[in-house]
Amino acid sequence: MTDTPPVCNYEGSDYQTSFWKKGGRAYEDACEAIALKKLLPVRGEHLLELGAGAGRNTLRYTGYHQVTLVDYSRTQLLQARQHLGDSPRFRFVAADIYHLPFVNDVFDGSTMIRTLHHMADAPKALTEIRRVLALEASFILEFANKRNWKAMLRYLLKQQKWSPYTLEPEEFATLNFDFHPTAIRKWLKVAGFKVDQTLTVSHFRVGFLKRTLPVNFLAALDGTLQWTGKFVQFTPSVFVATHAIGGGLQTKSDSLFACPACGSALRNTPPLFTCPNCGHTFPVADGIYDFRLAPPAE
Repeated sequence: MTDTPPVCNYEGSDYQTSFWKKGGRAYEDACEAIALKKLLPVRGEHLLELGAGAGRNTLRYTGYHQVTLVDYSRTQLLQARQHLGDSPRFRFVAADIYHLPFVNDVFDGSTMIRTLHHMADAPKALTEIRRVLALEASFILEFANKRNWKAMLRYLLKQQKWSPYTLEPEEFATLNFDFHPTAIRKWLKVAGFKVDQTLTVSHFRVGFLKRTLPVNFLAALDGTLQWTGKFVQFTPSVFVATHAIGGGLQTKSDSLFACPACGSALRNTPPLFTCPNCGHTFPVADGIYDFRLAPPAE
């Protein structure tokens, strides 16, 4: 696994509290809820929520019979489990997106919100996501937009050195990337996704406006403009609704899980999974399936 890109790890972080509850992000959360409501299928069987964190969005996936939450941080998943409870509708899996511990073609839906911006190799991540999705499965992706109006203004005023118009990702902080919309569309096509709809989100992500105008009013106003993403994308956040194409891999299995090291199907044998092919073992503790290949010390 020497070719594995670096993974951003929120282990031990109070991100849910410090960023979302106390960080003045109510506007962004409300805008994302509006976008998801517009893009989510009415119903589905099994949704894969990638970068689920503490489960901020999970209860919004009301049309799906089952939701599997994936995050690299075990402590984030423990917070999600505390938030969501022990319902059999939810499954909590610690894993990295570059090596998803699932067999091919198993999910009929997936979301990845506020997560791609941590991917050092976004095309590799998208290809791996496509592997575990069935033909025609829905995939909703949010990405941080490099070509947003703030970046363009700063560049015009010579307040930033990097260009918002070039196609390569911009790493503005360690393992934090902005992406150009054209590059995202290209990578999605190569990975095996067809874009169905594009929404621009957080049009009014300005501190003064967020402090002076009611959240619900500002978010509703944002919602009336999200459709413009079909034509131009100048907001800091962009949502793309796609579906999986390319015929599917058609390697069906009675199993859900697969070894992230070698890809062999695994029997569901908690509290410990053992790969019959390569011998890797993966524990299940506190309701968390841990399929990280090199988990950090805790």
